[in-house]
Amino acid sequence: METPILHADRISKIFYEAERFQVLTDISFSVDRGSFVSIVGKSGCGKSTLLYILSTMDTDYTGQLYLDGGLLTGRSGAELAQVRNEKIGFVFQFHYLIEEFNVLTNVMLPALKLNRLTREEITERATERLNILGIAGQALKHPSKLSGGQKQRVAIARALINEPLIIMGDEPTGNLDKKNSEVVFDLFRKICEDKNQTILIVTHDPDFASRTSRIIEMEDGRILKT
Repeated sequence: METPILHADRISKIFYEAERFQVLTDISFSVDRGSFVSIVGKSGCGKSTLLYILSTMDTDYTGQLYLDGGLLTGRSGAELAQVRNEKIGFVFQFHYLIEEFNVLTNVMLPALKLNRLTREEITERATERLNILGIAGQALKHPSKLSGGQKQRVAIARALINEPLIIMGDEPTGNLDKKNSEVVFDLFRKICEDKNQTILIVTHDPDFASRTSRIIEMEDGRILKT
C-alpha cells in the first residue's frame, strides 16, 4: 500500500486566550498522492487552524503529523522551514506577491531560496510554470499591473516552482469573482490530473468543494466525514 503524502494522527489544539478553548480535537486522516481534497465547514470550525498545523507553520499542538512517511512533529524551526520551502507549496486568499519584483522573479523566489538549481534553470522552470498557467505573456509585468485572477495564477506558479509534494490552499478563490474562481479551480484540477500533484484546499465555496475528488467536512473542531 502506497504511503500517503500527508497523515494527521490525533491532532488536537487548545487556545489559551482569556480562557481555555479547544479548537481541534483528535483530527486523524490521510491524503493520498495525486488527490484533490477540500476541507469545508462553517467559519470558526477550525479548518484554517488545522491547515496551519498541516503546513507546519503552527507547531503548538498535540498528536503527530507525517509528510511522505516522515515525522514532522518535534522537528526544529529551521528543519520545518526547509520542509515548507522544498516540499509544500502555498496558495492563499491574498496572493502575497512582492511588488518590487516582476512576475517572473516572484515565481522564481522559492527556488532561488532553495538554491539547488542554477539561476538559468530556475528561470526556465518558472517560465514553464507560467506557460502552463497561461500567463507567460505577463512575465515581465509587476503585480500591480495584473488582475486578481492573474495574480492568483502567479501565486499558483510560485507554489509549483520547487515541485512540492503537496500544494495547500487557504481560501484561494475567496477574493475572486465567479469567473476567476472557475479559472483557478480548473487550473488546480488540470495540475492534479496532468502532473499527479496532490492538492489540499480549505474553502467556504461549496461549488468548489463539490468538484474536488474528496471532501473533508469539519464541525466544532472535529471531522464529521472524510
